[in-house]
Amino acid sequence: MDNRCHCSTNSDRLSNPILYNILSQMDCSKPSQDNFNYMSVPHRCNCEVRRTVCLKRPSEICKEASAVLVKTLHFMKNLPAFNQLPQNDQFALLKNCWAPLFILGLAQERVDFDVTDIPADSMLKKILLNRQERTETEWEQPTMAGVSKLKSCLRKFWSLDLSPKEYAYLKGTTIFNPDVPELKAALFVEGLQQEAQHALSEVVQLLHPGHQERFARILLTASMLQSITPSLITELFFRPVIGQANLLELLVDMLFCW
Repeated sequence: MDNRCHCSTNSDRLSNPILYNILSQMDCSKPSQDNFNYMSVPHRCNCEVRRTVCLKRPSEICKEASAVLVKTLHFMKNLPAFNQLPQNDQFALLKNCWAPLFILGLAQERVDFDVTDIPADSMLKKILLNRQERTETEWEQPTMAGVSKLKSCLRKFWSLDLSPKEYAYLKGTTIFNPDVPELKAALFVEGLQQEAQHALSEVVQLLHPGHQERFARILLTASMLQSITPSLITELFFRPVIGQANLLELLVDMLFCW
């Protein structure tokens, strides 16, 4: 897929002449406005790939998301098999699996949300303050493309209308991922995943006899979880709450120090 922006820069220039004039005068070392490279300046883009967004009703949604995250960590902490693993393996599974587990929690709790474009004046303020393009210490804003992928995944799960037991066993197949790098007990983790998949298959047959395709549909939908980045989840739901703190460090404290 081509993730490049295909918006017309000419139309951007014409649609906001005041902004363009400000940009043109920022670097006084340039001999003339004719030599100004407009493409080098950040500008608002309507492509989903670059269109940055934030939550509507952030205080409400972030509170719901935080509650889901707490339930996710409780689920991990209360799994006897998880606690039997070496602590390094527990950390590796937490690092690689917290986001998919959290998304399953959003689906189970039916947390719906809407987003809105980040206000254009925030970009203008950066320009007026003569700030440079994003540095490595700044956080990447969620894009509409990423949010659309997340909402599509949630809708798929809602259409399946999973029972609490189906969600529980699906979470088991998600957390016990033997493909996570550097696992010391990878074979044990693989066995746990197989057990969780077998239990999920049995409960699906019990609750939905005659729907032989349901188990495959659940696993296919779950495969979408890996396409949603932890950074999207972090920046969309938790950055407004934790500020510049490292979310993974907070998760480690919550899981191992409670």
